[in-house]
Amino acid sequence: MKKKYLAIIGLLILFILITILVETNNVTAFDDTIYNFIFSLRNNFFDYFFKTITMCANTLTVIIIVIILLLIIKDKYRFILGIDVITTVLSNQALKHIFMRPRPDHLRLIKEGGYSYPSGHSMISVALYGFLIYYVYHKVQNKKLKVFLISLLTLLIILIGMSRIYVGVHYPSDVLGGYTLSLLILILVILGVDKYDKNGSK
Repeated sequence: MKKKYLAIIGLLILFILITILVETNNVTAFDDTIYNFIFSLRNNFFDYFFKTITMCANTLTVIIIVIILLLIIKDKYRFILGIDVITTVLSNQALKHIFMRPRPDHLRLIKEGGYSYPSGHSMISVALYGFLIYYVYHKVQNKKLKVFLISLLTLLIILIGMSRIYVGVHYPSDVLGGYTLSLLILILVILGVDKYDKNGSK
């Protein structure tokens, strides 16, 4: 079986397992351990830093970046970006209302409404910045620049997820579930558009 299909199956199974653990309240120890560790890092500098980082996946920021990218990108990558972002947002909102997990209710640094699982910021960070990793990998020829950009985007995705825990609006399992599902969606969209593009070019 090809690696891409193994990745799809693996991500699907992982998301299902995380969801089952969340729904059966069997992630408390995992959440508390990471939650308490990240909270122990709190100071004035990190407060400002993570409040800024979390804005990189806010609705307005994402809309602006997506519009700019759609105006710049002219090939099949435009469709991958558009379909992926829309699918990710709709999936996140649907699942939040299905699971209706309450957010953490203490020590918040920002105001945030809605439900907690899966994390919308984590999902959109993979949808947008994960797409950019894929785009850079295929489009940037300079190897050093490619490695630098991919590393920077990967770090940004990790920091956005961490920021949601740090500012007190998500549990670690929300972030992990969001990452897993969004990566699964991104891979499926890429494969779908690639297949359509190949069939259309015949």
